Amino acid sequence: MIALGEVVIIGGGCYGSFYAGQLARARQRGAASWTRLCVIDRDPACQAAPLLSEIPDSELIVEAWGPFLDRWLGGARTLDDQIVPSPLMPHLMATWVERQARNRWPGHAIGMVPATAEIGTPFDRLHPVDGVRYVSWADWLCPVHCIEPATCPVIGGPRSWEMGESVTAWTAARAQDRPTVGPALFACRHVVYGVGMYPATRAREALELLARGLAASPDGVDLVVASVSACHGAVGMLRVEAGAHITKGGG
Repeated sequence: MIALGEVVIIGGGCYGSFYAGQLARARQRGAASWTRLCVIDRDPACQAAPLLSEIPDSELIVEAWGPFLDRWLGGARTLDDQIVPSPLMPHLMATWVERQARNRWPGHAIGMVPATAEIGTPFDRLHPVDGVRYVSWADWLCPVHCIEPATCPVIGGPRSWEMGESVTAWTAARAQDRPTVGPALFACRHVVYGVGMYPATRAREALELLARGLAASPDGVDLVVASVSACHGAVGMLRVEAGAHITKGGG
């Protein structure tokens, strides 16, 4: 049995309700347990709401994602506490790190800058509004709720790629141009019954990675923050500079 602490599912719509249902089945069949299962959604009548009334030690928290994460991640978290992301959510962890950095270093200019350099995956697009680079090693339509096994179900052969490695190499290349640390990887991995998650402690680790970068480069540093699975990812770049303004341009 997989013993989990607090499990937070981001969003109570079609994906969140599916994940909650799968975790409930895992618990019923002795494959997983948790201390508390929370679904976070602004809508008290979201799709997951009626389902949670049938799941022990679960609750719907009616709150926007950002404020909830600020409060929840600000508490004492352990490796057993997990976040279950939605594939359609914004780059929440990058914006969480940005908010925390503003509080921690009030005398610095802090903000996301466009991740302009290509990573080189088959799908590789820079979002024109948020500056996040959205990437995928798949140039096909992936099966819904794929757990990304070692053998890709679409090509019927070994999965020879790993997005975390791709982002790590991209980060090292950016460090050739200006002080850059990371990547802070929020790597979603399959845990049980088709549900992927990552430890909540990754959030504090990202912030401490930025702190070490600033200690080494007091004038400023970039932190690469990436929410990834084995095949897909969202890559953002947080810039912290000693001064009133962020230097334009990204990595």
